[in-house]
Amino acid sequence: MGQGRGSTLVHLLVVVLSLIAFGFAVAAERRRSVGHIVLDATNATYCVYKSDVATGYGVGAFLFLLCSETILMVVTSCMCFGRPLTPGSDRAWSIIYFVSSWLTFLVAEACLVAGAKQNAYHTKYRGMILAQNFSCDTLRKGIFIAGAAFVVATMILNVYYYMYVSKATAPPGHAASNKVNHSSSTVGMTGYGARV
Repeated sequence: MGQGRGSTLVHLLVVVLSLIAFGFAVAAERRRSVGHIVLDATNATYCVYKSDVATGYGVGAFLFLLCSETILMVVTSCMCFGRPLTPGSDRAWSIIYFVSSWLTFLVAEACLVAGAKQNAYHTKYRGMILAQNFSCDTLRKGIFIAGAAFVVATMILNVYYYMYVSKATAPPGHAASNKVNHSSSTVGMTGYGARV
C-alpha cells in the first residue's frame, strides 16, 4: 500500500470483478425464465418454461461479487486486524465506507440469491381445465436489476473504503518524511576578521 493510496492491482481487481458481477446481473434480468400454460391430453394444464440460464447468471453475479469483497477484506484485514488506523478524518471515512459497503454488499447478494432461487422455481401442474385464473409463477421484473444497482454501489464504496483505509494505515512517519527538516539547517557564523 504505497504512499497511502493503496495498490493499483487491488483497485483493479475490485472494479473488474464488480463490473463482471454487474454484467451477469443485467444478463440474468434479460434472460429471466417465462412460463406459458399448456394443456395436455388428460385436460390438465401445466406450465412450460423457456431457458433457465438466468439462474446461472444470478449465481455467477453472486460469486463474482463475493470474490471482490473477499479480496478486499483479506487485503485490508477486514479493518479489524493488522495495523491500527491512525486517528483522524481518514479513519472516520474508512469506518463509514466499511459499514456502508457491507450493507450494500449484503443487499446485493440477497437480491441476487433471491432472484436466482425464484427464477429456478417452476410450477408444474396447475390443475384441471375447469379451474380459473391459471398463471405460471415467474420471477418479478427488477430483482436482478436491483441487485445490479447495489453491485455498483458496493463497488464504489469499496474503492473509497480501500483508499481511505490505505491512508489511515500509512506508516506513522510517512507524511513527515516528505517534509524538509529546517531545524537542523543552521549556518554557523564566526566573527570575520576577529582580533585576538
